[in-house]
Amino acid sequence: MGERTLAGRVLKGDRRAVARAISLVENGEAPPQLLDEVGKNLGGTFILGLTGPPGTGKSTLVDRLIAEYRRRKMKVGVIAVDPTSPITGGALLGDRVRMVQHTLDSGVFIRSMASRGWSGGLSGAVSEAIQILDAAGMKLVIIETVGIGQSDIEIMKIAHAVIVVTMPGLGDDVQVSKAGLMEIGDIYAVNKSDLPGADAMVINLLSVVRDMKGKSPPVIKVSALKGEGVDRLYDAAEAIRARFLSPEGEVMRLRSTRGMIVELAKRKLLSDLEGRASTRSAGLAARVAGHEITFEQAAELLADSQRKYRGAPVRGSDR
Repeated sequence: MGERTLAGRVLKGDRRAVARAISLVENGEAPPQLLDEVGKNLGGTFILGLTGPPGTGKSTLVDRLIAEYRRRKMKVGVIAVDPTSPITGGALLGDRVRMVQHTLDSGVFIRSMASRGWSGGLSGAVSEAIQILDAAGMKLVIIETVGIGQSDIEIMKIAHAVIVVTMPGLGDDVQVSKAGLMEIGDIYAVNKSDLPGADAMVINLLSVVRDMKGKSPPVIKVSALKGEGVDRLYDAAEAIRARFLSPEGEVMRLRSTRGMIVELAKRKLLSDLEGRASTRSAGLAARVAGHEITFEQAAELLADSQRKYRGAPVRGSDR
Protein backbone atom coordinates (compact mmCIF):
# COMPACT_ATOMS: atom_id res chain seq x y z
CA MET A 1 0.00 0.00 0.00
CA GLY A 2 1.67 3.26 -1.13
CA GLU A 3 2.09 6.12 1.32
CA ARG A 4 -0.30 8.42 -0.54
CA THR A 5 -2.88 5.69 -0.85
CA LEU A 6 -2.53 4.85 2.83
CA ALA A 7 -2.82 8.51 3.85
CA GLY A 8 -5.90 8.92 1.65
CA ARG A 9 -7.54 5.91 3.24
CA VAL A 10 -6.72 7.21 6.73
CA LEU A 11 -8.40 10.52 5.88
CA LYS A 12 -11.51 8.58 4.83
CA GLY A 13 -11.58 6.83 8.20
CA ASP A 14 -10.64 3.38 6.88
CA ARG A 15 -10.02 1.33 10.04
CA ARG A 16 -7.47 -1.01 8.45
CA ALA A 17 -5.51 1.96 7.11
CA VAL A 18 -5.61 3.65 10.52
CA ALA A 19 -4.32 0.47 12.16
CA ARG A 20 -1.57 0.14 9.57
CA ALA A 21 -0.52 3.78 9.94
CA ILE A 22 -0.32 3.50 13.73
CA SER A 23 1.74 0.31 13.43
CA LEU A 24 4.17 2.13 11.15
CA VAL A 25 4.67 5.03 13.56
CA GLU A 26 4.92 2.69 16.55
CA ASN A 27 7.70 0.74 14.83
CA GLY A 28 9.46 3.88 13.62
CA GLU A 29 8.80 2.96 9.99
CA ALA A 30 6.31 5.65 8.93
CA PRO A 31 7.40 7.44 5.75
CA PRO A 32 7.56 11.24 6.01
CA GLN A 33 4.94 11.57 3.25
CA LEU A 34 2.36 9.77 5.39
CA LEU A 35 2.92 11.96 8.43
CA ASP A 36 3.05 15.13 6.33
CA GLU A 37 -0.31 14.34 4.73
CA VAL A 38 -1.86 13.45 8.07
CA GLY A 39 -0.46 16.60 9.68
CA LYS A 40 -2.13 18.80 7.07
CA ASN A 41 -5.58 17.38 7.79
CA LEU A 42 -6.05 17.68 11.53
CA GLY A 43 -9.48 18.63 12.80
CA GLY A 44 -8.76 19.52 16.41
CA THR A 45 -9.83 16.40 18.30
CA PHE A 46 -10.41 16.65 22.05
CA ILE A 47 -7.84 14.59 23.99
CA LEU A 48 -9.04 13.11 27.28
CA GLY A 49 -6.46 11.36 29.46
CA LEU A 50 -7.20 8.76 32.13
CA THR A 51 -4.43 7.98 34.55
CA GLY A 52 -3.93 6.59 38.01
CA PRO A 53 -2.34 3.76 39.99
CA PRO A 54 -2.62 0.14 38.81
CA GLY A 55 -5.80 -1.72 39.71
CA THR A 56 -8.10 1.27 39.94
CA GLY A 57 -10.30 0.11 37.05
CA LYS A 58 -9.24 2.57 34.37
CA SER A 59 -10.02 0.23 31.47
CA THR A 60 -13.54 -0.50 32.70
CA LEU A 61 -14.12 3.20 33.18
CA VAL A 62 -12.90 3.94 29.63
CA ASP A 63 -15.32 1.28 28.39
CA ARG A 64 -18.21 3.05 30.14
CA LEU A 65 -17.17 6.47 28.83
CA ILE A 66 -17.03 5.14 25.27
CA ALA A 67 -20.64 4.00 25.67
CA GLU A 68 -21.69 7.46 26.92
CA TYR A 69 -20.10 9.20 23.95
CA ARG A 70 -21.37 6.70 21.42
CA ARG A 71 -24.92 7.25 22.64
CA ARG A 72 -24.37 10.82 21.41
CA LYS A 73 -23.01 9.49 18.07
CA MET A 74 -19.51 10.88 18.65
CA LYS A 75 -16.63 9.03 16.97
CA VAL A 76 -14.13 7.90 19.58
CA GLY A 77 -10.51 6.79 19.33
CA VAL A 78 -8.84 5.04 22.26
CA ILE A 79 -5.13 4.58 22.87
CA ALA A 80 -4.55 2.17 25.73
CA VAL A 81 -0.89 2.20 26.75
CA ASP A 82 0.18 -1.12 28.19
CA PRO A 83 3.32 -2.56 29.79
CA THR A 84 5.86 -3.92 27.33
CA SER A 85 6.75 -7.55 26.79
CA PRO A 86 10.49 -7.98 27.47
CA ILE A 87 10.57 -10.64 24.73
CA THR A 88 8.61 -9.19 21.80
CA GLY A 89 8.54 -5.49 22.68
CA GLY A 90 4.77 -5.53 22.22
CA ALA A 91 1.96 -4.72 24.63
CA LEU A 92 1.49 -7.29 27.38
CA LEU A 93 -2.23 -6.54 27.38
CA GLY A 94 -4.28 -5.98 24.24
CA ASP A 95 -7.58 -4.51 23.15
CA ARG A 96 -9.00 -8.05 22.85
CA VAL A 97 -9.19 -8.19 26.65
CA ARG A 98 -10.61 -4.75 27.18
CA MET A 99 -13.61 -2.84 25.84
CA VAL A 100 -14.76 -5.90 23.89
CA GLN A 101 -18.29 -4.67 23.27
CA HIS A 102 -17.01 -1.75 21.15
CA THR A 103 -14.64 -3.58 18.82
CA LEU A 104 -17.25 -4.03 16.07
CA ASP A 105 -18.52 -0.44 16.30
CA SER A 106 -17.33 1.46 13.22
CA GLY A 107 -17.45 4.68 15.24
CA VAL A 108 -14.85 3.43 17.71
CA PHE A 109 -11.18 2.66 17.13
CA ILE A 110 -9.28 1.02 19.99
CA ARG A 111 -5.55 0.47 19.93
CA SER A 112 -3.25 -0.97 22.58
CA MET A 113 0.27 0.42 22.42
CA ALA A 114 3.32 -0.81 24.28
CA SER A 115 5.09 1.71 26.50
CA ARG A 116 8.45 0.27 25.33
CA GLY A 117 10.22 1.84 28.28
CA TRP A 118 8.86 5.33 27.58
CA SER A 119 8.56 7.32 30.80
CA GLY A 120 5.47 8.93 32.23
CA GLY A 121 3.01 6.12 31.55
CA LEU A 122 2.82 6.82 27.81
CA SER A 123 4.27 5.39 24.60
CA GLY A 124 6.76 7.20 22.39
CA ALA A 125 4.37 7.03 19.44
CA VAL A 126 1.31 8.45 21.22
CA SER A 127 1.61 11.93 19.67
CA GLU A 128 1.70 10.52 16.13
CA ALA A 129 -1.13 8.08 16.87
CA ILE A 130 -3.29 10.99 18.10
CA GLN A 131 -2.67 12.82 14.83
CA ILE A 132 -3.68 9.76 12.81
CA LEU A 133 -6.91 9.32 14.78
CA ASP A 134 -7.63 13.03 14.48
CA ALA A 135 -7.12 12.98 10.71
CA ALA A 136 -9.36 9.89 10.51
CA GLY A 137 -12.25 11.90 11.93
CA MET A 138 -12.23 10.98 15.62
CA LYS A 139 -13.71 13.90 17.57
CA LEU A 140 -12.54 12.45 20.87
CA VAL A 141 -9.34 10.55 21.65
CA ILE A 142 -9.13 8.86 25.05
CA ILE A 143 -5.65 7.96 26.28
CA GLU A 144 -5.44 5.43 29.07
CA THR A 145 -1.95 5.40 30.56
CA VAL A 146 -0.05 2.50 32.03
CA GLY A 147 -0.81 2.15 35.76
CA ILE A 148 1.53 4.79 37.09
CA GLY A 149 3.00 6.31 40.22
CA GLN A 150 3.13 9.78 41.63
CA SER A 151 5.89 11.16 39.40
CA ASP A 152 4.71 9.76 36.06
CA ILE A 153 2.58 12.63 34.86
CA GLU A 154 3.45 13.17 31.19
CA ILE A 155 -0.20 12.80 30.20
CA MET A 156 -0.92 16.31 31.46
CA LYS A 157 1.37 17.75 28.76
CA ILE A 158 -0.61 16.14 25.93
CA ALA A 159 -4.22 15.82 27.05
CA HIS A 160 -6.67 18.73 27.06
CA ALA A 161 -8.22 17.28 30.21
CA VAL A 162 -7.03 14.60 32.65
CA ILE A 163 -9.17 12.30 34.76
CA VAL A 164 -7.21 10.89 37.70
CA VAL A 165 -8.72 7.57 38.74
CA THR A 166 -8.28 6.36 42.28
CA MET A 167 -10.10 4.02 44.64
CA PRO A 168 -10.56 3.30 48.35
CA GLY A 169 -7.84 1.38 50.13
CA LEU A 170 -4.80 2.63 48.19
CA GLY A 171 -2.96 3.62 51.32
CA ASP A 172 -4.76 6.18 53.50
CA ASP A 173 -4.39 9.94 53.64
CA VAL A 174 -0.64 9.86 53.16
CA GLN A 175 -1.00 8.22 49.74
CA VAL A 176 -3.72 10.65 48.70
CA SER A 177 -1.83 13.73 49.76
CA LYS A 178 1.36 12.99 47.80
CA ALA A 179 2.27 15.61 45.24
CA GLY A 180 2.55 14.76 41.56
CA LEU A 181 -0.33 12.61 40.41
CA MET A 182 -2.80 14.38 42.68
CA GLU A 183 -1.83 17.75 41.20
CA ILE A 184 -2.49 17.05 37.53
CA GLY A 185 -6.19 16.17 37.45
CA ASP A 186 -8.96 18.28 36.00
CA ILE A 187 -11.42 15.66 37.28
CA TYR A 188 -10.94 13.05 40.01
CA ALA A 189 -12.85 9.77 39.94
CA VAL A 190 -13.10 7.55 43.02
CA ASN A 191 -13.84 4.22 41.38
CA LYS A 192 -15.12 1.03 43.05
CA SER A 193 -17.37 3.20 45.18
CA ASP A 194 -19.07 0.15 46.72
CA LEU A 195 -15.90 -0.58 48.71
CA PRO A 196 -15.59 0.60 52.32
CA GLY A 197 -13.97 4.01 52.66
CA ALA A 198 -15.23 5.50 49.39
CA ASP A 199 -16.97 8.45 51.08
CA ALA A 200 -13.91 9.18 53.20
CA MET A 201 -11.75 9.02 50.09
CA VAL A 202 -13.92 11.62 48.38
CA ILE A 203 -13.72 13.95 51.40
CA ASN A 204 -9.93 13.55 51.62
CA LEU A 205 -9.50 14.19 47.91
CA LEU A 206 -11.68 17.28 48.00
CA SER A 207 -9.50 18.69 50.75
CA VAL A 208 -6.19 17.74 49.13
CA VAL A 209 -6.89 18.99 45.61
CA ARG A 210 -8.41 22.22 46.91
CA ASP A 211 -5.22 22.91 48.88
CA MET A 212 -2.91 21.98 46.00
CA LYS A 213 -4.72 23.67 43.14
CA GLY A 214 -6.39 26.59 44.91
CA LYS A 215 -9.70 25.57 43.38
CA SER A 216 -12.14 22.68 43.59
CA PRO A 217 -12.07 20.38 40.55
CA PRO A 218 -14.84 17.77 40.49
CA VAL A 219 -14.35 14.70 42.67
CA ILE A 220 -16.85 12.07 41.53
CA LYS A 221 -17.69 8.75 43.12
CA VAL A 222 -18.23 6.07 40.48
CA SER A 223 -18.57 2.34 40.06
CA ALA A 224 -17.40 1.53 36.54
CA LEU A 225 -18.40 -2.10 37.01
CA LYS A 226 -22.00 -1.16 37.85
CA GLY A 227 -22.14 1.93 35.65
CA GLU A 228 -22.95 4.20 38.59
CA GLY A 229 -21.79 7.81 38.48
CA VAL A 230 -20.43 7.53 34.93
CA ASP A 231 -23.04 10.00 33.66
CA ARG A 232 -21.70 12.61 36.09
CA LEU A 233 -18.14 11.87 34.98
CA TYR A 234 -19.23 12.33 31.37
CA ASP A 235 -20.90 15.67 32.23
CA ALA A 236 -17.71 16.90 33.94
CA ALA A 237 -15.60 15.95 30.92
CA GLU A 238 -18.07 17.59 28.55
CA ALA A 239 -17.94 20.83 30.55
CA ILE A 240 -14.22 20.97 29.83
CA ARG A 241 -14.70 20.03 26.18
CA ALA A 242 -17.18 22.91 25.85
CA ARG A 243 -14.42 25.28 26.97
CA PHE A 244 -12.03 23.60 24.54
CA LEU A 245 -14.43 24.34 21.67
CA SER A 246 -14.87 27.97 22.75
CA PRO A 247 -12.43 30.85 22.07
CA GLU A 248 -10.83 30.35 25.48
CA GLY A 249 -9.85 26.84 24.39
CA GLU A 250 -6.93 28.24 22.39
CA VAL A 251 -4.71 28.05 25.49
CA MET A 252 -5.61 24.38 25.96
CA ARG A 253 -4.92 23.61 22.32
CA LEU A 254 -1.54 25.35 22.33
CA ARG A 255 -0.46 23.59 25.54
CA SER A 256 -1.31 20.19 24.08
CA THR A 257 0.35 20.97 20.76
CA ARG A 258 3.50 22.09 22.54
CA GLY A 259 3.51 18.89 24.60
CA MET A 260 3.16 16.68 21.54
CA ILE A 261 5.96 18.52 19.73
CA VAL A 262 8.28 17.97 22.69
CA GLU A 263 7.35 14.28 22.93
CA LEU A 264 8.05 13.81 19.22
CA ALA A 265 11.39 15.60 19.51
CA LYS A 266 12.38 13.46 22.49
CA ARG A 267 11.55 10.31 20.54
CA LYS A 268 13.63 11.40 17.54
CA LEU A 269 16.60 12.37 19.72
CA LEU A 270 16.50 9.13 21.69
CA SER A 271 16.23 7.10 18.50
CA ASP A 272 19.29 8.86 17.06
CA LEU A 273 21.20 8.37 20.31
CA GLU A 274 20.41 4.66 20.51
CA GLY A 275 21.41 4.11 16.89
CA ARG A 276 24.73 5.94 17.14
CA ALA A 277 25.50 4.77 20.65
CA SER A 278 25.19 1.07 19.85
CA THR A 279 28.37 1.19 17.78
CA ARG A 280 30.54 3.40 19.96
CA SER A 281 29.46 1.97 23.30
CA ALA A 282 31.14 -1.37 22.54
CA GLY A 283 34.55 0.30 22.34
CA LEU A 284 33.89 2.36 25.43
CA ALA A 285 32.82 -0.75 27.33
CA ALA A 286 36.12 -2.39 26.50
CA ARG A 287 37.99 0.66 27.82
CA VAL A 288 35.98 0.60 31.04
CA ALA A 289 36.56 -3.14 31.45
CA GLY A 290 40.30 -2.51 30.95
CA HIS A 291 40.26 0.16 33.69
CA GLU A 292 41.38 2.75 31.15
CA ILE A 293 38.40 5.03 31.87
CA THR A 294 35.55 5.09 34.40
CA PHE A 295 31.85 4.55 33.75
CA GLU A 296 31.27 8.29 34.19
CA GLN A 297 33.97 9.20 31.71
CA ALA A 298 32.61 6.70 29.17
CA ALA A 299 29.12 8.12 29.51
CA GLU A 300 30.44 11.66 29.04
CA LEU A 301 32.39 10.65 25.94
CA LEU A 302 29.28 9.07 24.49
CA ALA A 303 27.25 12.19 25.31
CA ASP A 304 29.93 14.41 23.75
CA SER A 305 29.83 12.41 20.51
CA GLN A 306 26.09 13.01 20.33
CA ARG A 307 26.55 16.73 21.01
CA LYS A 308 29.10 16.95 18.20
CA TYR A 309 26.72 15.16 15.88
CA ARG A 310 23.99 17.64 16.78
CA GLY A 311 26.30 20.65 16.61
CA ALA A 312 25.80 21.41 20.29
CA PRO A 313 28.52 22.74 22.62
CA VAL A 314 30.74 20.00 24.03
CA ARG A 315 31.47 19.93 27.76
CA GLY A 316 35.21 20.00 28.45
CA SER A 317 37.49 18.20 26.03
CA ASP A 318 37.80 14.65 24.73
CA ARG A 319 39.82 12.50 27.03
